[in-house]
Amino acid sequence: MRTNRLLEGLPPKERDRILGRCETVELEFGTTLCESGSPYRHVYFPVHGFISTVATLVNHQPLEIRLIGDEGVLGATLALGVDTVPLRAVVQGSGAAWRMAAGPFKRSLRESPALLRVLRRYLYVLLAQLTQSNGCNRFHEVEPRLARWLLLTHDRAHSDHFHLTHDFLADMLGVRRSGITIAAGELQKRELIRYVRGEIQVLDRKGLEARSCECYEAGIRDYAQVFA
Repeated sequence: MRTNRLLEGLPPKERDRILGRCETVELEFGTTLCESGSPYRHVYFPVHGFISTVATLVNHQPLEIRLIGDEGVLGATLALGVDTVPLRAVVQGSGAAWRMAAGPFKRSLRESPALLRVLRRYLYVLLAQLTQSNGCNRFHEVEPRLARWLLLTHDRAHSDHFHLTHDFLADMLGVRRSGITIAAGELQKRELIRYVRGEIQVLDRKGLEARSCECYEAGIRDYAQVFA
């Protein structure tokens, strides 16, 4: 089984010890893994599946904050000594993941300086990406934001096909469903994607990158620089 990119960056002995404390699980689309304000029960290192973290506000639709695929981990804030879940986490892409209970994970953090170092770097990348996303949500139009989000999903799905409904996309981008319909229609008209009943196929990756705002490239650059 392929592993997770954060785990791949660890020394082999430490990686094997950590994987020995994990179990493989299948992430199922739409499953809520944890709720904001609750204690972490498990940490997830996605391999094929991917997870969306979502901010929820009273009387407002949910807003997607970030995606976690094989480049990351759900539960990184445990490295800060904080046991509380900051955001709701929902499976957006089905697939395999390594899962470890929170207790053994915290023990692994104490025993493995390399794991702690990797997670601190990852948290720095998340902070930089969160800052970028805030500006993106405030200043950029729906179409380039949608293109960026589809690229992020494409990176983590490891497939040209994935399932995303208009309603789900509207929730993730914090816009009206009609805005997604118009933006997706433009991308489809340019033959960058094919979108039928929630099934998306990426037809032209380079074209989609050209339609995206600069925030996609900035996120890729941040990760590459920190984990070079």
